[in-house]
Amino acid sequence: MIYIIDHKDSFTHNVIHQFAKFDHVECDNFDKINIKKIGKAKVIVFSPGPGAPKDYPLSSKIYKKFKGKKKIVGICLGFQQILYSEKAKIVEQSKIYHGFQSKIKVISNNSLFKKNKKFMVGSYHSLKLKEPFYAKNFEITMRCAISNVAMAVENNIDKIYGFQFHPESFLTKNGNLLIKKILST
Repeated sequence: MIYIIDHKDSFTHNVIHQFAKFDHVECDNFDKINIKKIGKAKVIVFSPGPGAPKDYPLSSKIYKKFKGKKKIVGICLGFQQILYSEKAKIVEQSKIYHGFQSKIKVISNNSLFKKNKKFMVGSYHSLKLKEPFYAKNFEITMRCAISNVAMAVENNIDKIYGFQFHPESFLTKNGNLLIKKILST
């Protein structure tokens, strides 16, 4: 079972639909998290959402409690939530990307995805990771080909994966393949 924490975002329904292609999905709002359901889940997904990670302290608690115990996936705000919980700084970017198709590139040999592979993805974000970023077992694995902004992180030891972009967006080519690959690890 996959448990999705909804940060009250309109994209969450698309995220649910995408993940439901691979397993049974349960979803609750970030302020009504069901610990019994999380206990049964193999995967926890932090959804996109408005605002910044600091606005969701309960999501940070859930992340810290289940890090290394369950596979965790973060999308957009969920990506930022993972990084914020790892003491990263999340900042506003000079250019806002809402409904923008970006080309990203895999930059790591340690990624689940082939180095130098390029993807077209849907971006909907005004915040970004402030670098440098260092956290044990984490690596930035994808970057925007134009802005060089970090677009994905992977921690293959603790099974934590985050995307700044939206794999469920129609602007993302092969989004289902990205999710399938992560869920199959």
